[in-house]
Amino acid sequence: MANDAVLLDVRDGVAHVTLNRPDGANAINADLATGLLAAAAAVEQDPSARAVLLTGAGARFCGGGDVRDFYDAGDALTENIRGIIPALHNAISIFVRNDAPVVCAVHGSAAGAGMGFVGMSDIAIAGESAKFVMAYTQIGLSPDGSSSWFLPRVVGLKRALELTLTNRVLSAQEALDYGLITTVVPDADVHAEAEALAVKLAQGPTVAYGIAKRLIHTSLEDTFETHLAREADGIVAASRTADARAGIAGFVEKYAPEFTGQ
Repeated sequence: MANDAVLLDVRDGVAHVTLNRPDGANAINADLATGLLAAAAAVEQDPSARAVLLTGAGARFCGGGDVRDFYDAGDALTENIRGIIPALHNAISIFVRNDAPVVCAVHGSAAGAGMGFVGMSDIAIAGESAKFVMAYTQIGLSPDGSSSWFLPRVVGLKRALELTLTNRVLSAQEALDYGLITTVVPDADVHAEAEALAVKLAQGPTVAYGIAKRLIHTSLEDTFETHLAREADGIVAASRTADARAGIAGFVEKYAPEFTGQ
């Protein structure tokens, strides 16, 4: 189970994963990293969790690493960071590789590894006043939390370098223009909009979603022919599912299919 620093609640097919350190901007310390890994592992093992909604409690989505915690570690800073990274990175990897689509709802701000959470999500919805900043080099550190993997792939090399080296703060509209997020909505609507989308995705063909996610990620690394082979393997695997049969029948017979995720 996730600990108190990360809440997990599965309902209506959606795994609601909430970063729950509101008094500390949901900054990442050992408890939050461990809780996130536990939540990711639980979602991966739960067939009823067919979509993920990642949110943050309180006024901010995620402030990145807990800089106060880093400061208090003193000479043990390196050991502190080494203790956090494995759980954080394993959690992100599970969410990215899992079939369930990940929807991220950003309010307030996403900084540091919070940018990694936005990057690793499949769809990101932000409130109109949300802010986005890399922030690492501002305190003499380098990126982690998958931010340096996703950022150049999403916004391009030069923009990724600029954002990382200058720590320029992006508005929600700029983040949308850069392709970092998917949609901007009024602040009061961000969680409702993200939840509605997650519920809709949870009713979809989960196996096909997972194959599609992995194809799109690997397309950035594969040769063309290797990727064609992955596509062939993927659609053959998807064709074996009950959802494929339901979807094809619904199309031909002109009714809305009911997908079961299998």
